[in-house]
Amino acid sequence: MSQTTRPASPVVDSIAQCDWAALTDELGEYGSALTDRLLTAAECREIAALYHEPGHFRTTVDMARHRFGSGQYRYFTHDLPKVVRELREAFYPQLLPIARDWAAKLGRPAPWPDTLQEWVAMCHEAGQSKSAQILLRYGPGDWNALHRDVFGEMVFPLQVVIGLDAPGVDFTGGEFLMTEQRPRAQSRGSSTTLLQGHGLVFTTRDRPVATKRGWAKGPMRHGVSTVRSGHRHTLGLVFHDAA
Repeated sequence: MSQTTRPASPVVDSIAQCDWAALTDELGEYGSALTDRLLTAAECREIAALYHEPGHFRTTVDMARHRFGSGQYRYFTHDLPKVVRELREAFYPQLLPIARDWAAKLGRPAPWPDTLQEWVAMCHEAGQSKSAQILLRYGPGDWNALHRDVFGEMVFPLQVVIGLDAPGVDFTGGEFLMTEQRPRAQSRGSSTTLLQGHGLVFTTRDRPVATKRGWAKGPMRHGVSTVRSGHRHTLGLVFHDAA
């Protein structure tokens, strides 16, 4: 009797069909890489609308209050909406070989198992048991200070942010920013316009940088420039949980 294989969702297919060889090269060179479109405009609007349904979230953070910038974000509970869960689970196996390669180059342990479920269980055993999946909302004048999303000893070296609004239509400004502390040189900055439905894969804290003496770590931070008009929503996918 033949076994019926459950078809992959469009989200899973869109992630699998990305040019991961090119994305891997770009991540190694710059610490970030923009994917093809992963979500439709309608799907993006549906996710952004979840912001107004408090039952999906465990807590809300006012960035100005904590001097993180200006704006607001909410952490999802572990009961993730289907599309958010599918995105996170589909990205993990694509990012895992990159994470292991980076660890080898930097001479670090690579504790990440083959499945996201196993890794999340390890995070929980280490005391990092809170969901770190984020829905962010920015209005005119809002911004996000340069930072790293590191919540404890258990860290996955890559994460993803997905644009939910259309730049130049729904908002202006609000570019995704990264700064890189280069070995024995001045820091270097970059900005990316995050397109609606596209994902930006980026390093959580650093990336391997080739030097004459071998591989060195290139520390990086990320943030968001000031939103000049309109509203900007993004979905943040983090592959380790928070303490």
